[in-house]
Amino acid sequence: MNLNLRKGSNPRLRIASLVLFIAIWQLAAIVVERQLLPGPQQVFFSIVDHLGQGELIFHLSTTLARVVVSFICAMALGVALGIVMGRNRNWDAALDGMLVLALNLPALVTIILCYLWFGLGEFAAILAVAINKFPVVVVNMREGARAVDQDLLQVAKAFRLDWRKRWFRVYLPQLYPYLLASARSGLALVWKIVLVVELLGRSNGVGFQLGIYFQFFDITSILAYSFAFIAVVMAIEYLLITPLDRRLMRWRS
Repeated sequence: MNLNLRKGSNPRLRIASLVLFIAIWQLAAIVVERQLLPGPQQVFFSIVDHLGQGELIFHLSTTLARVVVSFICAMALGVALGIVMGRNRNWDAALDGMLVLALNLPALVTIILCYLWFGLGEFAAILAVAINKFPVVVVNMREGARAVDQDLLQVAKAFRLDWRKRWFRVYLPQLYPYLLASARSGLALVWKIVLVVELLGRSNGVGFQLGIYFQFFDITSILAYSFAFIAVVMAIEYLLITPLDRRLMRWRS
């Protein structure tokens, strides 16, 4: 049912909401001092200017590479550990305390410690981001593993399906909603943490550039870089994750 609602959603509503956001932004820019809140047109021209200089593409691609690597590491570890904890009560009881600790450990503390322990390098940056993300994936996947219909697995065994078919055709499809939810929330969380990591200890990337523009009180460039990367993340959502969601959830329709 949810799938049908998604397929039947009106794209005009999305466009209307975007137009409304830009209109409110423009109105606020007129009311507020322009130096404090540049208008949409000013930010757009700033994006074009930075693109022409080549620096925006470089820093966007650098940040995106860190986001992708951190995302893959966090998802791989979180999915595996979440399934184990969801299927085995002993492992769940043994690791639950550490999971709660990881969920409540401030991201800033993790980033600082990783930089102090491993130096101001790529490994420390990626590790800090992955550590902050994977506990959320574990929680989602653990709940998904607990919600798996055991009767379906018993039916699969009764029909003598081998473990591969039971795993890929019976078990995993029930985890797809939790996996996709983790992916969506993970993508939104990871890139925000990456910006902090770059701000604190890297010499390139969107976060590093935002720190420079902050020192010069260049709000226009700050918004330009922010919206440019938001556009990249939204493109990944609509061009990759949403089609994948529809394909994986097709069996529910």
